Amino acid sequence: MNLNLSAFISGLIFGLGLVLAQMTNPEKVLGFLDVAGNWDPSLALVMMGALLTLGTLQRLIRKPSEQIQDTDLQTCVNPKAKIDTKLITGSAIFGIGWGLSGFCPGPALVSLTAGLTGAYVFVAAMFIGFLLFNIVHRGR
Repeated sequence: MNLNLSAFISGLIFGLGLVLAQMTNPEKVLGFLDVAGNWDPSLALVMMGALLTLGTLQRLIRKPSEQIQDTDLQTCVNPKAKIDTKLITGSAIFGIGWGLSGFCPGPALVSLTAGLTGAYVFVAAMFIGFLLFNIVHRGR
């Protein structure tokens, strides 16, 4: 299958999953994030379903005789990575944006197709953030 077609189909399925799970609905996401108030646990069920699907598919795809090697883990984890100010600041900005808007990047991009004003504002702010990051960290 053509790589571009495969990527398109994968993205289409992912976007459809976000819509069906209502992750493109900011009120639903904010209800999930409101653990101290009127918490809506339904998105936790979506996450558990995703993890079960991943675990099942990994078991089916990986041959029983294959074991995870140390080198497999080293390709996923950067041993030189450290928790620094840049990581903490970026995480905080992401969390604040998610909590204020009810959008995270993937669902926000999908929500653009629905014409939600909040999605346009969020995506514009996200790209401004990308640009500011590149300006601040240029040459580092």
